[in-house]
Amino acid sequence: MDDIQQQLQRRLKKHGLELDERQLEQFELYFQELVAWNEKMNLTGITEREQVYTKHFYDSVSLAFYTDMSKVNKLADIGSGAGFPGLPLKICFPHIKLTIIDSLNKRIGFLQHLVDTLGLTDVELIHGRAEELGRKEGYRDSYDLVTARAVAKLAVLNEFCLPFVRKSGLFAAMKGGDPREEMKEAEFSFNQLKGRVKAVHPFQLPVEESARHIILIQKFDKTPFKYPRKPGTPLKTPLV
Repeated sequence: MDDIQQQLQRRLKKHGLELDERQLEQFELYFQELVAWNEKMNLTGITEREQVYTKHFYDSVSLAFYTDMSKVNKLADIGSGAGFPGLPLKICFPHIKLTIIDSLNKRIGFLQHLVDTLGLTDVELIHGRAEELGRKEGYRDSYDLVTARAVAKLAVLNEFCLPFVRKSGLFAAMKGGDPREEMKEAEFSFNQLKGRVKAVHPFQLPVEESARHIILIQKFDKTPFKYPRKPGTPLKTPLV
Protein backbone atom coordinates (compact mmCIF):
# COMPACT_ATOMS: atom_id res chain seq x y z
CA MET A 1 0.00 0.00 0.00
CA ASP A 2 1.48 3.37 -0.99
CA ASP A 3 0.92 6.93 0.34
CA ILE A 4 -2.11 7.72 -1.84
CA GLN A 5 -3.89 4.50 -0.86
CA GLN A 6 -3.05 5.08 2.82
CA GLN A 7 -4.39 8.62 2.51
CA LEU A 8 -7.74 7.38 1.15
CA GLN A 9 -7.89 4.78 3.89
CA ARG A 10 -7.18 7.38 6.61
CA ARG A 11 -9.74 9.84 5.26
CA LEU A 12 -12.49 7.22 5.10
CA LYS A 13 -11.58 5.79 8.49
CA LYS A 14 -12.36 9.18 10.05
CA HIS A 15 -15.94 8.56 8.95
CA GLY A 16 -16.02 4.98 10.20
CA LEU A 17 -15.28 3.28 6.86
CA GLU A 18 -12.57 0.60 6.79
CA LEU A 19 -11.15 -0.63 3.49
CA ASP A 20 -9.46 -4.02 3.23
CA GLU A 21 -6.64 -4.96 0.86
CA ARG A 22 -9.03 -6.26 -1.80
CA GLN A 23 -11.03 -3.00 -1.83
CA LEU A 24 -7.85 -0.91 -2.08
CA GLU A 25 -6.74 -3.11 -4.97
CA GLN A 26 -10.11 -2.54 -6.68
CA PHE A 27 -9.73 1.25 -6.39
CA GLU A 28 -6.24 1.05 -7.88
CA LEU A 29 -7.46 -1.11 -10.79
CA TYR A 30 -10.30 1.41 -11.28
CA PHE A 31 -7.76 4.23 -11.55
CA GLN A 32 -5.58 2.32 -14.03
CA GLU A 33 -8.50 1.35 -16.29
CA LEU A 34 -9.99 4.87 -16.11
CA VAL A 35 -6.75 6.48 -17.29
CA ALA A 36 -6.13 3.83 -19.98
CA TRP A 37 -9.64 4.08 -21.46
CA ASN A 38 -9.61 7.87 -21.16
CA GLU A 39 -6.99 7.91 -23.92
CA LYS A 40 -9.51 6.53 -26.43
CA MET A 41 -12.77 8.07 -25.13
CA ASN A 42 -13.70 11.10 -23.07
CA LEU A 43 -14.41 9.85 -19.55
CA THR A 44 -12.87 12.49 -17.26
CA GLY A 45 -10.75 15.63 -17.27
CA ILE A 46 -9.05 14.44 -14.07
CA THR A 47 -6.31 11.86 -14.64
CA GLU A 48 -3.59 12.65 -12.08
CA ARG A 49 -3.61 9.76 -9.61
CA GLU A 50 -3.96 11.68 -6.33
CA GLN A 51 -6.66 13.89 -7.87
CA VAL A 52 -8.64 10.85 -9.06
CA TYR A 53 -8.48 9.36 -5.56
CA THR A 54 -9.71 12.62 -4.00
CA LYS A 55 -12.04 14.20 -6.57
CA HIS A 56 -13.63 11.01 -7.86
CA PHE A 57 -13.24 8.18 -5.31
CA TYR A 58 -13.41 10.09 -2.01
CA ASP A 59 -16.02 12.50 -3.37
CA SER A 60 -18.24 9.59 -4.52
CA VAL A 61 -17.97 7.71 -1.22
CA SER A 62 -18.74 10.91 0.75
CA LEU A 63 -22.44 10.13 0.30
CA ALA A 64 -21.97 7.34 2.85
CA PHE A 65 -21.00 9.93 5.49
CA TYR A 66 -24.59 11.21 5.45
CA THR A 67 -26.61 8.10 4.54
CA ASP A 68 -26.86 4.78 6.37
CA MET A 69 -25.69 2.48 3.58
CA SER A 70 -26.39 -0.65 5.65
CA LYS A 71 -30.09 0.08 5.00
CA VAL A 72 -29.62 0.44 1.24
CA ASN A 73 -30.26 -2.76 -0.70
CA LYS A 74 -31.02 -1.40 -4.18
CA LEU A 75 -29.18 1.63 -5.54
CA ALA A 76 -29.62 3.24 -8.98
CA ASP A 77 -27.03 5.66 -10.34
CA ILE A 78 -28.45 7.83 -13.13
CA GLY A 79 -26.11 9.30 -15.77
CA SER A 80 -23.16 7.66 -14.08
CA GLY A 81 -20.60 8.58 -16.75
CA ALA A 82 -17.33 6.94 -15.70
CA GLY A 83 -19.12 5.17 -12.84
CA PHE A 84 -19.32 7.90 -10.20
CA PRO A 85 -20.62 7.65 -7.53
CA GLY A 86 -22.13 4.18 -8.08
CA LEU A 87 -19.01 2.04 -8.50
CA PRO A 88 -16.92 3.54 -5.65
CA LEU A 89 -19.93 3.03 -3.36
CA LYS A 90 -20.29 -0.56 -4.61
CA ILE A 91 -16.60 -1.23 -3.85
CA CYS A 92 -17.06 0.04 -0.28
CA PHE A 93 -20.45 -1.63 0.25
CA PRO A 94 -20.43 -4.94 -1.67
CA HIS A 95 -23.91 -5.94 -0.40
CA ILE A 96 -25.58 -3.26 -2.58
CA LYS A 97 -27.45 -4.32 -5.74
CA LEU A 98 -26.37 -1.58 -8.13
CA THR A 99 -28.07 -0.43 -11.33
CA ILE A 100 -26.26 2.08 -13.55
CA ILE A 101 -28.12 3.85 -16.34
CA ASP A 102 -26.31 5.87 -18.98
CA SER A 103 -27.41 7.11 -22.40
CA LEU A 104 -23.99 6.54 -24.05
CA ASN A 105 -23.30 2.94 -25.07
CA LYS A 106 -19.51 3.46 -25.22
CA ARG A 107 -19.50 4.38 -21.52
CA ILE A 108 -21.55 1.28 -20.71
CA GLY A 109 -18.88 -0.74 -22.55
CA PHE A 110 -16.19 0.79 -20.35
CA LEU A 111 -18.22 0.16 -17.20
CA GLN A 112 -18.82 -3.50 -18.16
CA HIS A 113 -15.08 -3.96 -18.65
CA LEU A 114 -14.50 -2.31 -15.28
CA VAL A 115 -17.07 -4.46 -13.46
CA ASP A 116 -15.48 -7.61 -14.94
CA THR A 117 -11.92 -6.47 -14.13
CA LEU A 118 -12.79 -5.56 -10.55
CA GLY A 119 -14.77 -8.79 -10.04
CA LEU A 120 -17.92 -6.97 -8.91
CA THR A 121 -21.23 -8.85 -8.72
CA ASP A 122 -24.88 -7.69 -8.57
CA VAL A 123 -24.22 -4.80 -10.94
CA GLU A 124 -26.69 -4.15 -13.78
CA LEU A 125 -25.51 -1.81 -16.54
CA ILE A 126 -28.17 -0.35 -18.81
CA HIS A 127 -27.75 1.68 -21.96
CA GLY A 128 -30.89 3.80 -22.05
CA ARG A 129 -32.77 6.95 -21.18
CA ALA A 130 -33.88 7.62 -17.62
CA GLU A 131 -37.18 9.00 -18.95
CA GLU A 132 -38.01 5.60 -20.54
CA LEU A 133 -36.70 3.28 -17.81
CA GLY A 134 -38.40 5.38 -15.13
CA ARG A 135 -41.74 4.24 -16.57
CA LYS A 136 -40.81 0.56 -16.68
CA GLU A 137 -42.01 -1.97 -14.12
CA GLY A 138 -39.16 -3.27 -11.99
CA TYR A 139 -37.39 0.08 -12.10
CA ARG A 140 -40.16 2.58 -11.35
CA ASP A 141 -40.77 3.25 -7.62
CA SER A 142 -38.28 0.47 -6.78
CA TYR A 143 -34.98 1.76 -5.35
CA ASP A 144 -33.96 2.54 -1.78
CA LEU A 145 -31.45 5.13 -2.97
CA VAL A 146 -30.96 6.90 -6.30
CA THR A 147 -27.90 9.03 -7.03
CA ALA A 148 -26.85 11.62 -9.59
CA ARG A 149 -23.56 13.51 -9.50
CA ALA A 150 -23.03 16.68 -11.55
CA VAL A 151 -25.49 15.62 -14.27
CA ALA A 152 -27.98 18.51 -14.64
CA LYS A 153 -29.90 21.15 -12.70
CA LEU A 154 -31.99 19.91 -9.80
CA ALA A 155 -35.37 20.59 -11.45
CA VAL A 156 -34.29 18.29 -14.30
CA LEU A 157 -32.68 15.70 -12.04
CA ASN A 158 -35.86 15.38 -10.00
CA GLU A 159 -37.74 14.18 -13.08
CA PHE A 160 -34.87 11.88 -14.13
CA CYS A 161 -34.34 10.35 -10.70
CA LEU A 162 -37.36 10.53 -8.38
CA PRO A 163 -39.48 8.12 -10.51
CA PHE A 164 -36.97 5.35 -9.63
CA VAL A 165 -37.16 5.94 -5.86
CA ARG A 166 -39.52 3.77 -3.82
CA LYS A 167 -41.94 5.42 -1.41
CA SER A 168 -39.94 6.61 1.66
CA GLY A 169 -36.66 6.07 -0.25
CA LEU A 170 -34.06 8.75 -1.01
CA PHE A 171 -32.70 10.62 -3.99
CA ALA A 172 -29.21 12.05 -3.34
CA ALA A 173 -28.19 14.93 -5.62
CA MET A 174 -24.43 15.44 -5.34
CA LYS A 175 -23.57 19.04 -6.14
CA GLY A 176 -20.61 21.40 -6.08
CA GLY A 177 -21.25 24.99 -4.96
CA ASP A 178 -24.15 26.58 -3.08
CA PRO A 179 -27.37 24.88 -4.34
CA ARG A 180 -29.91 27.28 -2.78
CA GLU A 181 -30.87 28.94 -6.07
CA GLU A 182 -31.35 25.55 -7.78
CA MET A 183 -33.40 24.26 -4.87
CA LYS A 184 -35.69 27.28 -5.02
CA GLU A 185 -36.09 26.81 -8.77
CA ALA A 186 -36.89 23.10 -8.22
CA GLU A 187 -39.76 23.62 -5.75
CA PHE A 188 -42.46 22.92 -8.33
CA SER A 189 -40.76 19.69 -9.42
CA PHE A 190 -40.53 18.49 -5.80
CA ASN A 191 -44.30 18.85 -5.47
CA GLN A 192 -45.06 17.24 -8.82
CA LEU A 193 -42.77 14.24 -8.26
CA LYS A 194 -43.61 13.65 -4.59
CA GLY A 195 -40.21 14.59 -3.20
CA ARG A 196 -39.38 16.56 -0.08
CA VAL A 197 -35.95 17.89 0.91
CA LYS A 198 -34.83 15.95 3.98
CA ALA A 199 -31.39 17.53 4.47
CA VAL A 200 -28.62 19.47 2.75
CA HIS A 201 -25.08 18.52 3.80
CA PRO A 202 -22.29 20.97 2.90
CA PHE A 203 -18.67 19.87 3.16
CA GLN A 204 -15.27 20.48 1.60
CA LEU A 205 -12.99 18.10 -0.24
CA PRO A 206 -9.62 17.55 1.47
CA VAL A 207 -6.59 19.64 0.44
CA GLU A 208 -8.18 21.98 -2.11
CA GLU A 209 -11.22 22.57 0.10
CA SER A 210 -13.56 22.60 -2.91
CA ALA A 211 -17.19 23.10 -1.88
CA ARG A 212 -19.56 20.15 -2.10
CA HIS A 213 -23.23 19.74 -1.21
CA ILE A 214 -25.30 16.60 -0.89
CA ILE A 215 -29.05 17.21 -1.13
CA LEU A 216 -31.11 14.34 0.28
CA ILE A 217 -34.67 14.22 -1.03
CA GLN A 218 -37.20 11.80 0.43
CA LYS A 219 -40.07 10.44 -1.64
CA PHE A 220 -43.39 10.55 0.18
CA ASP A 221 -45.66 8.91 -2.42
CA LYS A 222 -45.61 6.97 -5.70
CA THR A 223 -44.74 8.75 -8.93
CA PRO A 224 -47.79 10.26 -10.69
CA PHE A 225 -48.62 8.47 -13.94
CA LYS A 226 -47.70 11.41 -16.22
CA TYR A 227 -44.03 11.40 -15.09
CA PRO A 228 -41.37 11.15 -16.33
CA ARG A 229 -42.34 12.85 -19.59
CA LYS A 230 -41.05 11.63 -22.97
CA PRO A 231 -37.26 11.61 -23.60
CA GLY A 232 -35.78 15.08 -24.04
CA THR A 233 -38.74 16.96 -22.53
CA PRO A 234 -37.33 17.35 -18.97
CA LEU A 235 -34.24 19.09 -20.38
CA LYS A 236 -36.15 21.23 -22.88
CA THR A 237 -38.93 22.29 -20.52
CA PRO A 238 -37.93 21.63 -16.88
CA LEU A 239 -40.62 21.53 -14.21
CA VAL A 240 -40.07 25.04 -12.85
